Amino acid sequence: MKSSTSIFSQLKSWCVLHPRKAALAGVCAAALVFTAASVLRVKERIYFNWVDMAQASTRIDNAIWLPDYRVDLQALPVAGVPDDLSGITYDYDQNRLLAITNSGPMQIVAMDKSSNVLASYPLIGFKDTEDITYMGDGLVAVVEERSHSISFLTMPATPGPINRNNAHNVTLGLNQSDTENKGLEGIAYDAVEDRLYAVKERDPRQLFAITGVRESLAGNLQLEVRDLSEWLDRSVYSTDLSAVHVDPVTGHLLLLSDESKALFELNSDGDLVSSRTFLSGLSDVKESVPQAEGVTMDTLGNLYVISEPNLFYSFSKKPVTVAQH
Repeated sequence: MKSSTSIFSQLKSWCVLHPRKAALAGVCAAALVFTAASVLRVKERIYFNWVDMAQASTRIDNAIWLPDYRVDLQALPVAGVPDDLSGITYDYDQNRLLAITNSGPMQIVAMDKSSNVLASYPLIGFKDTEDITYMGDGLVAVVEERSHSISFLTMPATPGPINRNNAHNVTLGLNQSDTENKGLEGIAYDAVEDRLYAVKERDPRQLFAITGVRESLAGNLQLEVRDLSEWLDRSVYSTDLSAVHVDPVTGHLLLLSDESKALFELNSDGDLVSSRTFLSGLSDVKESVPQAEGVTMDTLGNLYVISEPNLFYSFSKKPVTVAQH
């Protein structure tokens, strides 16, 4: 396979020698910008990988530290979910994973840690459900992308339908400039701080923190909403965001990008701590994760990623020993 630099050089030469064949000068310009961006993206990843290795000795003990994670299960199809697996969370009360779909039929699927389906809960009255987060005591929050809404509901004791009319719903009209498929994409709950994090996919990418959620649901309304999008501009080199997770041990955020096929760890100040790619050849996955849509961790620190259409991945921490000289 030719390198991005080689392709860029050849494309540039072709545009210069055959301007008429390109039909429009804009075609050449767009192609040059695209290939140049590809080169820069590779350079960014090399740079951040170098930063991770250079600072490993000082940061590895108080971080999730994504470079230590190795794939255990990869690209396993989830039975009974033909398409549009879009989010995942860990139910620590029942030691199970809860995944959500965003199309026919929309449902919450309970799974074990090997992707075996334990139960399904059809969703009634919901539209374009993108992510789910577990909040404890059976309570979950579900985000709907196009309407920018979050629904709070209790999981039934036995498998069965869940009706939106029985949930507590709130709409976040934040930067809702159009009805395109670029709304709220991910959600995660920090039980220690009683805080929800929500991410907007792109155009622009945004990160919001909503504090006082459970307290408000209990009747003591005291919500505080903060826009943390500056963290993304400063620390997350991705073109989009597809999911977010909060690690209860470190308080660090994990931010997932589908388009950039990467996962980022940020600390409580929004600084980049570590990252890893899901590209084959640059990581331990056999084939690049096609469309990573959800990420979560269990109480043992294991990492789970789901990808459209219905693929399941799990990773565990296997620290790399750094030789001392």
